[in-house]
Amino acid sequence: MSAQLDQVLAQAANDPDVIETQEWLDALEAVIETEGPERAHYLMERMVDLARRRGAQIPFSSNTAYVNTIPAHMGEPCPGNLEIEERLRSWMRWNAMAMVVKANRLDGDLGGHLSSFASLANMLGIGFNHFWHAPSENHGGDLLYIQGHSSPGIYARAFLEGRLTEDQLLHFRREVDGKGLSSYPHPKLMPDFWQFPTVSMGLGPLMAIYQARFLKYLHARSIADTANRKVWAFCGDGEMDEPESMGAIGMAGRERLDNLVIVVNCNLQRLDGPVRGNGKIIQELESDFRGAGWNVVKVIWGAGWDDLLARDKEGILQRVMMETVDGEYQNYKAKDGAFVRKHFFGKHPKLLELVSKMSDDDIWHLTRGGHDPHKIYAAFKVAQEHKGQPTVLLVKSIKGYGFGKSGEARNTAHNTKKLDDEAIKAMRDRFQLPIPDDKLAEVPFFKPSDDTPEMQYLHARRKELGGYLPQRRQKADEELIVPELSAFKGALEATAEGREISTTQAYVRILNTLLRDPSLGQRVVPIMVDESRTFGMEGLFRQIGIFSQVGQLYEPVDKDQVMYYREDKAGQILQEGINEAGGMSSWIAAATSYSTNNRVMIPFYTYYSMFGLQRIGDLAWAAGDMRARGFLLGGTAGRTTLNGEGLQHEDGHSHVLASTIPNCVPYDPTFSHEVAVIMHDGLRRMVTNQEDVFYYLTLMNENYSHPGLKEGQEEGIIKGLYLLQESGKKNKLRVQLMGSGTILREVIEGAALLANDWGVDADVWSAPSFTLLARDGQDVERWNMLHPTDTPRVAHITQCVKDTQGPIIVSTDYMRTFAEQTRAFIPAGRTFKVLGTDGFGRSDTRAKLREFFEVDRHYVAVAALKALADEGKIEASVVAAAITKYGINPDKPNPVTQ
Repeated sequence: MSAQLDQVLAQAANDPDVIETQEWLDALEAVIETEGPERAHYLMERMVDLARRRGAQIPFSSNTAYVNTIPAHMGEPCPGNLEIEERLRSWMRWNAMAMVVKANRLDGDLGGHLSSFASLANMLGIGFNHFWHAPSENHGGDLLYIQGHSSPGIYARAFLEGRLTEDQLLHFRREVDGKGLSSYPHPKLMPDFWQFPTVSMGLGPLMAIYQARFLKYLHARSIADTANRKVWAFCGDGEMDEPESMGAIGMAGRERLDNLVIVVNCNLQRLDGPVRGNGKIIQELESDFRGAGWNVVKVIWGAGWDDLLARDKEGILQRVMMETVDGEYQNYKAKDGAFVRKHFFGKHPKLLELVSKMSDDDIWHLTRGGHDPHKIYAAFKVAQEHKGQPTVLLVKSIKGYGFGKSGEARNTAHNTKKLDDEAIKAMRDRFQLPIPDDKLAEVPFFKPSDDTPEMQYLHARRKELGGYLPQRRQKADEELIVPELSAFKGALEATAEGREISTTQAYVRILNTLLRDPSLGQRVVPIMVDESRTFGMEGLFRQIGIFSQVGQLYEPVDKDQVMYYREDKAGQILQEGINEAGGMSSWIAAATSYSTNNRVMIPFYTYYSMFGLQRIGDLAWAAGDMRARGFLLGGTAGRTTLNGEGLQHEDGHSHVLASTIPNCVPYDPTFSHEVAVIMHDGLRRMVTNQEDVFYYLTLMNENYSHPGLKEGQEEGIIKGLYLLQESGKKNKLRVQLMGSGTILREVIEGAALLANDWGVDADVWSAPSFTLLARDGQDVERWNMLHPTDTPRVAHITQCVKDTQGPIIVSTDYMRTFAEQTRAFIPAGRTFKVLGTDGFGRSDTRAKLREFFEVDRHYVAVAALKALADEGKIEASVVAAAITKYGINPDKPNPVTQ
């Protein structure tokens, strides 16, 4: 009886007809040999389908056995000089360790991470030496999302390449003096080095998916040739618990992003302990990704296991591999070969027999796939060449590889950053570093001369792949012409008598002007998250189309309408569905295209303001880190404008959040001419000057008339404050009123009440950006402090109000903090009163909501009168009279607490 039949008998003791079973297996093997695995797969699928249609209950599983996806005989061996590559990796491991240990011996609070790179070193080495192209004449360059905690290893490689100096390594995590190295990948801090930030965790895989789709978008629209470029994203298995890590894998499968490779470094361990101590993270991720339409390649075992698996005729080893949970696997690698023999192979007597001729040392050196360069190369090769699907590589490794008892495969590995002399000596010996014992205490960096075979090999590999990585382009080589402000004439002029529009409509009008512009039109990227009709942007569907790699395979239900839903292979709109994180990730890809693609793109991401910065705050900070350039448009903004949505769906704080991001330029415009001036300024700064800033504008869906731009207002609009309406100076009493967004109209009406009912003149100031006013004031204040003998500078808001008279009253549709940030720059002795919409939202009419939050015209008037009374200009009884006249209940609860 054949050996194969022995195996079948052992595996299927309950098989009623083993001969028939073997006949089927022989037939399948013949198909594989003669017609290939694709044909075999087709036949198997047809048989399973037939069985199910005939009523057979065949359970579905998206998992394969806990072995390597690529069989041993099919894996393409690594063509490189593995001895040299291993020495280079050993030197990088050492230098990464030395950098972090030196930093923490200087200051124990600096921190740093060693274990992630220790487990990734082989994977990164294979990629850098054989796969990843730098931008060159023949290749646009691959995009690398490096696992954030592995940054020391990337620096160690760049040091050997001569791209970083020893002095820079000595200043790891000490950046203030301008020569240090950032803790994680930060393009803001290292603008010519890191391509992308990948910490906070989860953002890397999410942004990589949308980056890959954006490369397809650019290619389909003939803006850039991206056909041979790949996006590679490295992340940890623990990181996959972040919702952002897995949230977009369905889109990648649906869009067939075969230019995307995600490598999950499955070292089975996160900061506190095992990722899935009672389960198997690789199997779990395989099921998730395969179900989402990905090509899944598992790299679990090194070559040493191939012979054992081949001799395991009864499948016992595979079964034990599958039954062993990750917590056990970690325990094995934290012990020794004798422990593995007893507790792993000892699970079955035939497994002990299988390894009976192996020493404990031999067993200990059975590697995981993540530390076998041949297995890694074969997997990378498959990922590089696979078509029609994105690929995920699930690579099993050891956290803290090389640290021995100091942290290898231990729960403390993630936090290992301080090694004692004994551990350093052990690492020196393990990786055979030529460092004498008397120098070990110094933990010296190691870098051989450039004429050594290893260094020549290192440079040759990168030369063949176009240059060094990571590297980042800071400015695009092309120049686009921004139209004059007059091109937005329709938004700059006053609305016709009796006509009312919203600032959202004004924005759409400006966007349409840009889409028709001969220089910028094709570079505009409108991004929506299923709210186009809300913002009156559905006309763009037919006009420029919605990007789809397959076009439109159906006739839209509204085809008979002028503004029907049109998908197109060269569509210009990115429609992300109900998906703010996806919309922001697409915006980031477009907003950084000047760097990643050498193509200036101008993204406009339009969304409900409530679901913008609040929902994607971490991504907004990542955008700042990446030096993004583009427009974020928060529609239906303000606490009382989206009046029917209720408690947590009304925005009174987005501008407070936006103010915290240093290179975000935020505005809350009221009128169409302000929107036009601000957007034109943004185009000037981001496109013409290529400044690393991005603009955030809040827009309203409330219709009203607009006064149009008056000569000389442009500078004040851009700086954040200008005199919109000067009083007639008929009365002795005078106040200054300020506002932004839709509440500025309440301020204007409040000025009318003061004049008509109480004989108080009021100048009305439009403040499109209290945040920019505060930043300007803080900058001036700092300059004056540091230049005490020079003529003091004056903040813009101070300059505007210093020669005016009366108290200053501010009302906005945002929390008081928004306007309060300018209080420090109000001239001494001037009363400054801020009204705002602190508290939870609720549903009602706009008028009732503004009354409830105490920001409407009546409260503006009462606040102004109270300020005059406090200054002794009027009697308190006048304030009481106003409260009575306007029907204000003085005993109603504070809206902040309601």
